[in-house]
Amino acid sequence: MRGDAGAGRLAGRLIGLGVTGSIAAYKSPDLVRRLQAEGADVQVCLTPSAARFVAPLALEALSRHPVEQDVLALLPDGRIGHIVLADAADAIVVAPATAHWLGAMANGLAGDTVTAAVLATSAPVVVAPAMDGEMYAHPATRANVSRLRDGFGYTIVEPEAGSLASGQSGVGRLADLGMIVDAVVAAIGNRPIRAPDPGSRPPVVETPRPADLEGRHIVVTAGGTAEPIDPVRYIGNRSTGRMGVAIAEAAFARGARVTLIAGLTSVPLPAYARVIRGESTAQMRAALLATLSGPSGMAGFDALVMAAAVADFRPTRPAESKLTRGGSLTLELEPTPDLLAEVGRVSRGLDSEGAATRRPLEPRPVLVGFAAETGSLARAAGKLHAKGLDLLVGNDVAEAGSGFGTDTNRVTLFAPDAEPEPWPLLSKRAVADRLLDRVAALLDERDAARQTALMTTEPADLREPTR
Repeated sequence: MRGDAGAGRLAGRLIGLGVTGSIAAYKSPDLVRRLQAEGADVQVCLTPSAARFVAPLALEALSRHPVEQDVLALLPDGRIGHIVLADAADAIVVAPATAHWLGAMANGLAGDTVTAAVLATSAPVVVAPAMDGEMYAHPATRANVSRLRDGFGYTIVEPEAGSLASGQSGVGRLADLGMIVDAVVAAIGNRPIRAPDPGSRPPVVETPRPADLEGRHIVVTAGGTAEPIDPVRYIGNRSTGRMGVAIAEAAFARGARVTLIAGLTSVPLPAYARVIRGESTAQMRAALLATLSGPSGMAGFDALVMAAAVADFRPTRPAESKLTRGGSLTLELEPTPDLLAEVGRVSRGLDSEGAATRRPLEPRPVLVGFAAETGSLARAAGKLHAKGLDLLVGNDVAEAGSGFGTDTNRVTLFAPDAEPEPWPLLSKRAVADRLLDRVAALLDERDAARQTALMTTEPADLREPTR
């Protein structure tokens, strides 16, 4: 949610800003900032002519939301962009509003995203006209303004008198931006926030990340595992590998060397990564253990992100030849090894009983797990501590848009000594980038602590003398 949720007259509010094709559109970035200064989250809609006066990219960068320009465009999760805004906005302000837009709105002609969003909303609407003085004085324009105000109940912020773009003077200049903000505040009044859940609001545009993983080795697991019943059949799950591949792509974009341990996947695997196939739990375990240590005995990677959906059970005795069709079939299953828990123990120098029997990995890698649950994430915090993880990403795979095979995910991040952090519905790439923000920060903290420890253990005669 954009804006300071604890300050400002619009704290926690989502405000839709419709911009139409007036020269006064150049003021819209400033209006975005003024609304944000009052605590608002702002989503912008542009008419086609407005995009010729103000750059959509500038408004997107300021608002951190995709700018709606096409009534037929869909969001990454399949929702209709201007309808999401109409349903979630606490108010929509159209500034500047041209004579053409006033006429279209007065007659319900939804030919652009601004008119469509206003037609579809039940939120208060504030309209700030701007045009040449003779145009605003024309009986047709006055009739349209009257219909919007008296018939539709919209707040009209009347234009001001002064010099106009045509070189003439008259009433038609866009009202002072402070007055427009005041009108939005007054129109909302004491109404409750319509959509407090960020997931029901327009998606956030993630800003490009720096190359903060340059020189790091990131290992990512992706996809599901296949546990053989016989040489033909297996027990598997619905994982496609999308989340793991998105993490690999994001890590590479930030400068990391990437190793992808892939189980069964149905998405293309990146060509730039070192790909190791591990289609069963046993194969994935072997691949993980092989990457744990480098040639010098140091840790083989800086971070492991275990996004693969590893099977919890496997047949105890797989058949050596294909089973024939017959009567009923009973399978005896046994638990599979907990791969992430094992890596966590090895990295801390512990054996399966928790005893310190080996040297811990140095520098200690950052370990990230995923927990796919249904209905509740109550068990996720326990998994974080039991497996010795730095971070755990939990998600309810039964929730629409958050399960296997989707392009989006709604997750909750768990970290030691911190409250669970729910994230809104995001694209899987956006989830990957947010997660890697945390991984990069943890690696920096690890290296800083290690450097400090090395300095404090230097022989006294090698340290810089005190003065």
